Amino acid sequence: MTRLPALSRLESLDVRGVKLGLAAIDAVCERLGRPERAVESILVAGTNGKGSTAATLASICLSAGVTTGLYTSPHLETVTERIRIGRDDIAREELDAMLADVFAAADRAPALPVTYFEAMTAAALLTFARRRLDLSVLEVGLGGRLDATNVAPASVSVVTPIGLDHTEDLGPTAEAIAGEKAGIFRRDRPALVASPEPAIRRVFRDAAERVGAVLHEMAEETEVELDIDKGSGFRLTTPLRSYVLSTPLVGAHQAENAALAVRAAELWRPRIEEEAVVRGVASVRWPGRLERFEARGRSGRTKVPVFIDGCHNPHGAQALARFLASTHRSADLVFGAMADKDVEAMAAVLGPAVRRIRLVPAGSPRAATPEELARRFSASRPDAAPAPSLAAALEELLGDPSTESIIVAGSLYLVGEARALLSGRFVEKG
Repeated sequence: MTRLPALSRLESLDVRGVKLGLAAIDAVCERLGRPERAVESILVAGTNGKGSTAATLASICLSAGVTTGLYTSPHLETVTERIRIGRDDIAREELDAMLADVFAAADRAPALPVTYFEAMTAAALLTFARRRLDLSVLEVGLGGRLDATNVAPASVSVVTPIGLDHTEDLGPTAEAIAGEKAGIFRRDRPALVASPEPAIRRVFRDAAERVGAVLHEMAEETEVELDIDKGSGFRLTTPLRSYVLSTPLVGAHQAENAALAVRAAELWRPRIEEEAVVRGVASVRWPGRLERFEARGRSGRTKVPVFIDGCHNPHGAQALARFLASTHRSADLVFGAMADKDVEAMAAVLGPAVRRIRLVPAGSPRAATPEELARRFSASRPDAAPAPSLAAALEELLGDPSTESIIVAGSLYLVGEARALLSGRFVEKG
């Protein structure tokens, strides 16, 4: 693959480097001619489900005939996944050209050091502006108030359910984290929130009142009823109408995410057609979240379901455990995570839900080693065993004829590795 200079420079930056604050992104956007103001935007923040919600929202708007861009993070396999125009990921050459302009703007005197995420955010905003799109859906990276995406003057702000994650950056309590997420609210604009907890809802109500945003609470405005007989089907009632919907994303929590996306689309365009909503929810693409593959078992003829899921915090682990309980199938877990995550809490949730556990490195300098993971799993599952690699763990489990299903879960780094490995070596898509 040909190396492109701006992409090479991007890759030299620390992909995990965090620099909360809007000064650099605001100055770069000023030098670029304010691309964030050229396209109407919707911001999606939250602890879990924000990527699924953003992707579903973009899919709905596309189905309604709106030219839409989607910006998400992190990527699973290639950086071009972070920017979609319509239903297609940006081409490497176009991304390189946009990054070249971003870096040129940042390098002008006085130079503005930018992080990986700031550079990618500016490139996404520039891409959407130059493509003259109608709408950009922007997934917030970390928090909200000081995240680089918050430079955009959002027409609608969306916050998915809140949980304890990134507490070192966002605060030690769910209420403190909610306050940071509420930093994306805008005066006289809709702010749609999903967390049902009374304390968090109070934070959002207070923030909306201070800013002058128009608060909409999913718990007050909508009703979601799962249609158990139809798998991923669900019924949604909103202030505008009732829908019968189906999402290809697996798990009961994905119905809640899709419902949030539908309500956000209604708030942005109240006259959106019902058929567009139905098509958009049904056609969303969001890999790596309970994504299913079919693996070759020991005989080479039997197929073993393998699910991959980026449940990188306790809230995500709870959603995965609920899914496992609903399948009524014995599952083996392959798990890897960053060292700074609440591994103990995830172990307590996932441990009782699976038969065997293999602990593997997650492909990042920040990842916990398999031996460290074993120590942190010991209270819940002392039998959780380290494995040298994801490939080795899969080889072992697929070689055992008693294996009924496998879950590869934890860090999105691990999920990206699993997706590449499963697509190329072990399996065909389920």
